[in-house]
Amino acid sequence: MNEDLKKIIEKSKKIVLFSGAGISCASGIPDFRSSNGLYSDKDYKGYTPEEIISHHFFIQKPELFYKFYKEKMIYKDAKPNKAHEFFAELEKQGKLIGIITQNIDGLHSVAGNKKIYELHGSIQRNYCTKCHKFFNLDYIINSKELPICDVCGGLIKPDVVLYEEPLDTDVFSGAFRCIEEADCLITVGTSLVVSPANEIFVYFKGTKVLINLQETMYDYMADLVIHEDIVKVVS
Repeated sequence: MNEDLKKIIEKSKKIVLFSGAGISCASGIPDFRSSNGLYSDKDYKGYTPEEIISHHFFIQKPELFYKFYKEKMIYKDAKPNKAHEFFAELEKQGKLIGIITQNIDGLHSVAGNKKIYELHGSIQRNYCTKCHKFFNLDYIINSKELPICDVCGGLIKPDVVLYEEPLDTDVFSGAFRCIEEADCLITVGTSLVVSPANEIFVYFKGTKVLINLQETMYDYMADLVIHEDIVKVVS
C-alpha cells in the first residue's frame, strides 16, 4: 500500500493535506478519541472533557477551564515529528499547496509549512476578550490562575474553537478554495466524525488518500486506505 501511496504522490501535482490529532501523537500529544485520548478521562473534577472545553464553561467557570486546559491541552515542548517534516518537504518541492488541520498545536507551522488553514485555531494565539490585545502562549502558561490582560484587566481567551462556537468562516472558506485547486487530498490521523470539518473530505472530488489507525465511516470513499501509523508510513 505504501508503494501505491508513493505512486499517487509522484503523479499528483497539487496535493492538500487534511490532518487530525493522529499526526501529532508521535510528538507526545494524545489524540481525542482513542483509549488513551483526551476524552478517555470521563471525569475531571466532576465534569467531562467535552463539557469543560465548551464556550459556556469557559464563561461560567474560567478557573477550572484553564486548569484543565493547561494540564491536558498544552504541550509546549512538543516538536514536529517525521510526518510533519515529510509534508513540509512536500511543500518545499512544490507538490503540496496547502494544509487544512483540525489541530491546535501549531506543529505544521513549526515544521516549516506556510499555507495552513487551522480550522480549530491555535494555542499559540491568545486574545483579551475586552480589548483584543494579543498574548503568546508563554503568557498563558505563566499566569498563576486566570490569564488577565495587562492593559484592561479583561479575561484572555485562547484562539481555539470551543464546543458551541462556530468555525471561522474565512478559514473554512479558504480551506474549501484550497481543495478546489487540488488534484489529491491526503487525510491523516482523523476519525472524520467532527462536523463540519469532515465535509472537506466528503466534498473533495479528486484522488483521496485516507491514513488512520482505525477505520472511519468514510473509508469506502477513499481511493487508497492505509490503517497504519503515519510516521511509519512516511518513513
